[in-house]
Amino acid sequence: MPRPGGAATQLLRSLALGGASLLTVVAVTLFLQATRADGLQWLDLLRAALIVVATFWLGWGTALATLGLFAPSRAPRPLIAPIRGRTVILVPVYNEDPAATFARIAAMDADLAAHGLTSHTAFAILSDTTDPTIARREGFWFLRLLQETGGEGRIFYRRRDQNRGRKAGNIADFIRTSGAAWDYALILDADSLMAATTIGEMIRRIEADPALGLLQSPPAIIRARSRFGRAMQFAGSFHGPIFTRGLARLQGRTGPFWGHNAIFRIRAFAESCGLPELSGRPPFGGHVLSHDFVEAALLARAGWTVRVDPDLMGSWEEAPDNMVLYARRDRRWCQGNLQHARIITAPGLPLWSRFAFLQGILAYVAPVLWLVFLLASVFAPALAPPPDYFPQANWPVPVLPVGDPAKAAALGALILGLLILPKLLVALSAAITGRAHSFGGTLRATASTIAELALSSVMAPVFLMFQARTILQVLIGRDSGWPAQSRGDGRLTLAESVKAARWITLAGLVAMAIARLVSPALLPWLLPVTLPMVAAPLVIWWTSQPSRGRVFQTHDETAPHPVIRRHDAILARWQGAAAASAPATPTDLRHA
Repeated sequence: MPRPGGAATQLLRSLALGGASLLTVVAVTLFLQATRADGLQWLDLLRAALIVVATFWLGWGTALATLGLFAPSRAPRPLIAPIRGRTVILVPVYNEDPAATFARIAAMDADLAAHGLTSHTAFAILSDTTDPTIARREGFWFLRLLQETGGEGRIFYRRRDQNRGRKAGNIADFIRTSGAAWDYALILDADSLMAATTIGEMIRRIEADPALGLLQSPPAIIRARSRFGRAMQFAGSFHGPIFTRGLARLQGRTGPFWGHNAIFRIRAFAESCGLPELSGRPPFGGHVLSHDFVEAALLARAGWTVRVDPDLMGSWEEAPDNMVLYARRDRRWCQGNLQHARIITAPGLPLWSRFAFLQGILAYVAPVLWLVFLLASVFAPALAPPPDYFPQANWPVPVLPVGDPAKAAALGALILGLLILPKLLVALSAAITGRAHSFGGTLRATASTIAELALSSVMAPVFLMFQARTILQVLIGRDSGWPAQSRGDGRLTLAESVKAARWITLAGLVAMAIARLVSPALLPWLLPVTLPMVAAPLVIWWTSQPSRGRVFQTHDETAPHPVIRRHDAILARWQGAAAASAPATPTDLRHA
């Protein structure tokens, strides 16, 4: 790993940015060369501007994948130094299923005990639950957790009366009231699970580097059951580590924080990460939703190193099992990332942190810009002014050939290549290095890659519409709030899918009708987008059903880690006990 902020990091950043910019220039040049002979019209310039932003985003993803593929794959040796400090494992919960969440804690506690780490660690369950019934169940299952683990004095529970500041406020409240009792905090989500060896390694790494303020692990998705969920699970496990390795080569001391499965130095966090309440009303004002990006930037501004280590395996999370739940969660993330437009110019932030904010914004804006580009292309023939509207002599650009099909085809090939080539390269690399063995072998890993690409191509227009609606809602001032995460079986009925996506079907039909009326020649090119839109209810329903095929296999499915098996066994036993929910008075965290 290059020295944080060193010359090697700066060189790699310049290469990545230069590569993405070069691809953008090529795309815009091809587009301009494919415009009509009557000169550039205002709509052509608009479409060119849209291509600049959207193509740069795709090019940046390709640059990350390329850097990841050529990154040194040798992992450092695990540290064996004795642990000196105390670490608290924070588990914020908000109207979650307490049996499933506390079973994860029980499994991790047993794994920590097996590796002799319980004397260095403690758990703090930080509840922001607002539902009284769930709160009573939390009390019951917390007592059950203490009984099974003997965790009195090591496992604590606190429920706030007012959940001001949401998750970030919950953690800040803990740091103010109890943080001084520990040196480090490992933050999890309610669905997070980590191996004791990984926890121990993260503690040793942060102790070994006094400048390290936060260390992020790359969590893998587990327990997906549906076609949609298992495709996401495979993509995250198969492609995700390569992109993370690329990101790690560029991070310097301003790496990412994804809000969970990360350890931070409590003193650094307390001194640096006080979040402001933005002026004005939500969605752009109020509490900072995507607080993790901001906290990473604030740590870097204060001189601390923030880092993701791609070799940290044994870190997991769960994900939504259908497209509707994913879009609902994405709604909050989108609002939080767009909110960063008000933070990106904050004084003192490192330039790379500002670029990270820009990346987060582009993640939601760039796909929608492609939609605007398509709409502009459909209406271009109807909105274009007469040839003599703009005298050619007044334009600083030469007359361009009429609709050059070769250049248009080349532009389409470039965009398609940026979408699929990185994943195909990952599959090729996995076959060459033998990494594909963990995913069922080369043939199955390749088949899974192709199936995931095909499924993503069908789902992308549907998600595009969800994202477009989300951005519109944010721009008109609608606040997403902080809905509780929906976990468990995500299977949807066809009626539920129709209710959730009938507006997308209508939008697809309208788009096809307008294209047929205004730009008939463009209609065949729009079908890969409009047909999935028309079929959106079927796509959502079908992908939410259980996956029974052999594709999308991951190592965590075929050879689950012992802590995963331990959690499954504990949860099955707890659920089978059919214990009645009862109120309880949990241990007060402030007396820890």
